Amino acid sequence: MTFNWIISGDDNPSLKKARIDLEYRLRPRITKFLLSQFDGDHPINFSNFYFDVDIKNQWIWISEKTPYDIIEKIKVDFDREINGSHLFSVA
Repeated sequence: MTFNWIISGDDNPSLKKARIDLEYRLRPRITKFLLSQFDGDHPINFSNFYFDVDIKNQWIWISEKTPYDIIEKIKVDFDREINGSHLFSVA
């Protein structure tokens, strides 16, 4: 699982700490979500998942680097589960 951090301005030490804190909150939620979306009989290669994270707004999108079939499988529930909104977020 790869995060692309969208940062406006300088990446100062306090922003770096905020980024680390946000990643530690996001990883377990996203992992749990992904495990619930895929059949337990098929191993999940987490390296296929890319996300763009707007640090200022604390919003996460499924990156277009993620394979299309994966995006199609998770896009319906992703924003509701991860962002708390019904908007569809693919960067």
